[in-house]
Amino acid sequence: MSNQNLSNNIKKLREAKGLSQEKLARLADVANNTLIKMESGENENPTLDTLKKVAKALDVSVDDLIK
Repeated sequence: MSNQNLSNNIKKLREAKGLSQEKLARLADVANNTLIKMESGENENPTLDTLKKVAKALDVSVDDLIK
């Protein structure tokens, strides 16, 4: 998985839905700091559980996040 793709995809999908990082973090039930690190590429190895939560909150598949 390309970490750059993941961070770009999360940001692109979040912005397309008009969500702030804080709102997406709440919807995904993850720490806001976790989401910020994922989007910035700082978190190079998010857990599958975290990826699933973010994908569900964005109404996409995990594959859509990491492609």
